[in-house]
Amino acid sequence: MKKTAICGVWHVHAEDYTRLAMKHSEVIGVWDADEDRKNDFCAKLGLPAFGSFDELIASDAEQVIVCSSSDTHASLMIEIAKAKKDIFTEKVLALTNEDCEAVASAVRENGVRFAISLVHKYNPGPITVKSVVDSGELGKITYVRFRNCHNGSIAGWLPRHFYDLKECGGGAMIDLGAHGFYLATQLLGMPTSVKSVFTSACENPETIAKNPDNVEDNAVTVMGFDSGAIAINETSFVSGAFPMMLEVDGEKGYVRFSEGRVIKKIGGTVSEVEMLPATSSPLVRFLTDGDLSECDIDDALDLTRVMVEAYR
Repeated sequence: MKKTAICGVWHVHAEDYTRLAMKHSEVIGVWDADEDRKNDFCAKLGLPAFGSFDELIASDAEQVIVCSSSDTHASLMIEIAKAKKDIFTEKVLALTNEDCEAVASAVRENGVRFAISLVHKYNPGPITVKSVVDSGELGKITYVRFRNCHNGSIAGWLPRHFYDLKECGGGAMIDLGAHGFYLATQLLGMPTSVKSVFTSACENPETIAKNPDNVEDNAVTVMGFDSGAIAINETSFVSGAFPMMLEVDGEKGYVRFSEGRVIKKIGGTVSEVEMLPATSSPLVRFLTDGDLSECDIDDALDLTRVMVEAYR
């Protein structure tokens, strides 16, 4: 088994990623800039702690899972790459195109494996939708819509630091909205125009007190493409019941995934499409030397490029 180090436990998925790493590798230590957060995490999972980031870098870990705050990704990953350790990171890669390019240069120059958590590319619904698109039966694609929301703001369960503009770089769009961007570019390529509307809609006084930077909790981004297609990416921390939905429309029909079903309509015929099975997630692929071609450094760069335009 390879040896894995955990760099940061800031992100809400850090525990899930670490438990998965414990199944597929030997997790030799955890580091986080916040001592209390690090120690609580290590105690919960029964793992040793690194005393410093330098100790992590000097360790014999062959691969590192990065779940630190987004604003620290670039500086940490550049040092990890220089230490010749493979990198898996939570989205987004970094907060600016310049920082992303610096990480990409370090990854390439040092020849390390890299993966980013673009999980919905490997889930049954989007996989099945893409298979219908790839079959050509929809004809030319004219429209894509993705909606992915939760009630983290109105229910008050989202961690306080997910409202920190410095650490996160934004709110709902940079977090949940990232999924819509990489699915849209997977289907249509890179957009040529990007326009957004961001609002802060939460009226829960307790939650508002946790959001002093007033980052968006309700957001929509519209993308235009050279082909004439339009993609709409909707996301929110203030939607309690709306299910995740991916819809693709073409000149001959449409396909839609929602609530565990994929429905298509070609001409006048509506039918249910048998759901394709999930494939290995980016993290499992990373831990088991699998194919990273759909979640590699180029995919990470593209995601940030679209995100930067959405916030511009």
